[in-house]
Amino acid sequence: MKKILLILLLLFIVTAGIFSWQSLTSGTSFEEKSRYLVVEEGRNTQKDVIQTLQQEHLVKHPGTFSLLATAWGIWNKLKPGKYEIKKGDNLFSIARMLRNNRQASIKLVINKLRVKEDLAHLVGKNFNTDSVAVMNFLQSNDSLKPFGVDTNTVFTLILPDTYSFYWNTSFNKILRKLADTRNAFWGRDDRMQKAQQLSFTPEEAYTLASIVEEETNFESDKSKIAGVYINRLGKDMPLQACPTIKYAMKDFTLTRIYEKYLSNPSPYNTYRKKGLPPGPICTPSPKTIDIVLNAPRTDYLYFVAKSDFSGYHHFSSTYEEHMQYAREYQKALDIYMAKKQNSPEH
Repeated sequence: MKKILLILLLLFIVTAGIFSWQSLTSGTSFEEKSRYLVVEEGRNTQKDVIQTLQQEHLVKHPGTFSLLATAWGIWNKLKPGKYEIKKGDNLFSIARMLRNNRQASIKLVINKLRVKEDLAHLVGKNFNTDSVAVMNFLQSNDSLKPFGVDTNTVFTLILPDTYSFYWNTSFNKILRKLADTRNAFWGRDDRMQKAQQLSFTPEEAYTLASIVEEETNFESDKSKIAGVYINRLGKDMPLQACPTIKYAMKDFTLTRIYEKYLSNPSPYNTYRKKGLPPGPICTPSPKTIDIVLNAPRTDYLYFVAKSDFSGYHHFSSTYEEHMQYAREYQKALDIYMAKKQNSPEH
């Protein structure tokens, strides 16, 4: 009897040792810096999670992890989400992360967006939210009403930046955080007062900044271009902004705006419609918004790209001077296009 008890004791000690060794040493089975365990809604049972750990090859000893998680009562507490497992984590630390619901922080990096589909794709790719559902939200004035915007102005809620969320954050909450950031932006540095001095609402200033953003990458030219558009608005002249034609055509690859494009009936066609378009044509950087708010006072009413294709512009206060520069640019562009068409690649 004593011999049997001794054997059982030894077996217990060995088993406990193996269990402790498997639990406390590196428990991951992948080579990357980290991998993610995604626990979907309705699939947070013990069977589902262990199956995922096995299929994704996330841990070396899924059986040991199952016993450990059961002992800690994790299965009744586990919440859907995305959890980051780092290379070298032991099973104890992984189990503790799940028990404490320490979900991974998902970075939503927003640069320049032009259309709602861009945002829907970005959110759908990074979060547990279907891009179709995001599009339905963005196209519904009822959904957007609590944010003080409509389907045309919704992008004015967005300032390009990097935002942190959880994987299962709803799009409503994502948009709320973006709106809170927007509100904080307009509450600093006398931005609201500067907009009012220009007779702009924040949405109108944002919309003008979106046009300036699409015109050039050079900050020195951005300020002058903003000044041109502000002057044209003040004189009740149409903006005649080429980027709005690209937006109206939904073709952002256009390098030349032909006369036939100018008849597009879109409300975003600023050749036909005076004033600002009904909403922004992209998400401008905060710096570009500030450039618009601080635009210098000039008498410029026109601008055209320089004929050296440097990306900079000539600015004019008279139509005659403007047309001189415009003809120079068109001539240079015709020569460039002809050379391109006659190149061996074509």
